[in-house]
Amino acid sequence: MLNTLIVGASGYTGAELASYVNRHPHMNITALTVSAQSSDAGKLLSSLHPQLKGIVDLPLQPMSDISEFTQGVDVVFLATAHEVSHDLAPQFLAAGCVVFDLSGAYRVNNAEFYTQYYGFTHQHPDLLDSAVYGLAEWQADKIKQADLIAVPGCYPTAAQLALKPLIDNGLLDLTQWPVINATSGVSGAGRKASLSNSFCEVSLQPYGVFTHRHQPEIASHLGADIIFTPHLGNFPRGILETITCRLQDGVTQQQIAAVYQQAYGDKPLVRLYEKGVPALKNVVGLPFCDIGFAVQGQHLIVVATEDNLLKGAAAQAMQCANIRFGFTETQALI
Repeated sequence: MLNTLIVGASGYTGAELASYVNRHPHMNITALTVSAQSSDAGKLLSSLHPQLKGIVDLPLQPMSDISEFTQGVDVVFLATAHEVSHDLAPQFLAAGCVVFDLSGAYRVNNAEFYTQYYGFTHQHPDLLDSAVYGLAEWQADKIKQADLIAVPGCYPTAAQLALKPLIDNGLLDLTQWPVINATSGVSGAGRKASLSNSFCEVSLQPYGVFTHRHQPEIASHLGADIIFTPHLGNFPRGILETITCRLQDGVTQQQIAAVYQQAYGDKPLVRLYEKGVPALKNVVGLPFCDIGFAVQGQHLIVVATEDNLLKGAAAQAMQCANIRFGFTETQALI
C-alpha cells in the first residue's frame, strides 16, 4: 500500500486527486494539506466539495514544515502553483518520496524557458534535467524510472496527443504552422473567486493571445512551431481544441487514421473517432482524451477534447502514478 500525500488539496484538481486516491486499491491518503495561510485550513475537504461527503471526510491540514508530513510517505501529488512546486519538489524528493507535480515548474528541461516565460530564475536545473514529462501515452518507459514526474498542462495534453502522431510520422507540411484554437471551462482558472471568472461575467473570449505559457510548452515538446489561442468559455469544465493543419502532398485520410490507430489503438485513455468529431459532453467527468478529424484536400482539421481537471490534470497524474508503480494504467480512473 502506497502512502500518499496530496498538497494543495482544496482546489478542484486536489479534490479530484483525493477521490482517485481514495478509491485506488493500492494507495491510501495519509494527509490532505493546504498552505499554512489558507482560509481552508482545518476544514473538511467534503465541506468544500460536497460530492465527497461520506467519501473523503478528511481535514485540510495547514503545512508549513513538510517534515511533519513526510514520514512513511511514498507518493506526493503537488496540486500547487508553479512557484510553490518549484520549492517543495526538491524537499519531498530528498525525503524519499516520488513526486507528481501538476504545476509548470518542471515541465521543460531548460532553465532559460522559466526566465523567459515564467519570469523567474529556476533554482534547480539538476532536477529539470532529471524530471520526466508525464505525457502518459508517450513517456511510459521514462515514467517507470522517474522520481519526479511533471504532469503536462491541460491545453498541451490535448494538443500534443492530437498532433504528435502526425508530426512524428511526417504527415504535416510544417511550413504552415498548426493553428490550435482551444476553449476551456472556467474551472481551469482555479477555485479562488474573482470577478473575471464569475459565471455572470464570463463571455466566450480569447486570452493570452501570443503570450500564453502553454504555447512554448506545446512547441517545445512537439519540436514544431504552432499558433495557440486559448479561450475562456462560460461552462464549468472541459477543453475542446480545433486544430487546423496542412498535409504533405499525397497524404490520405486512410494514412492519418492508420497513424492514429498505431499510436493509440492500445492506449485505454485515448478514444479515436472513425467518423465525425467529438463533443465536449463526451468527456466531462471522464478521464479520456477523444480525437476525431476531417480532411479536405491538403487541409486537415483535428478536434481533441478532454476534461481539463481529469485527463488535463488529476487523471493524467494518476495514470502516470499507475505506470510508475506497475499498476493497471486505468486503476481508479475507470
